[in-house]
Amino acid sequence: MSTPSESLSLQVTIHLNPEDLPKFWTAMKPAYEAVTAEPECTFFELYQEPDSPGTISYSGGTFMTKCEFIRSASKEWLIGVQLKKPYYHDYLAVTEPLFVKPREVKLLKRVGEPFVMVKKANGGLLE
Repeated sequence: MSTPSESLSLQVTIHLNPEDLPKFWTAMKPAYEAVTAEPECTFFELYQEPDSPGTISYSGGTFMTKCEFIRSASKEWLIGVQLKKPYYHDYLAVTEPLFVKPREVKLLKRVGEPFVMVKKANGGLLE
């Protein structure tokens, strides 16, 4: 049986002109709402570089299927099933023409215990 530490995180960084941010946020909102509604998505966060507001990174992570036991999704499932969902097409149709340099994508495997910590009191979200 797989453990939660074997789950996957997709990390993406995109680069936009700051004046295109309103268009980006408008396109991102429905995609964000759709991906976070997926039962396999256990977290999704967006980050913006303080000194480069057009550089946005997002981490949609630990895509796992929750059954009686937590079973990790495979790289093949993430690429072949999850990333082919229709809401990605709408998001990419609007945002890809805004990119000022190529998107950076990393697929990472979670290390897990003992290197995982979220403090609810410091803004972490726990169930």
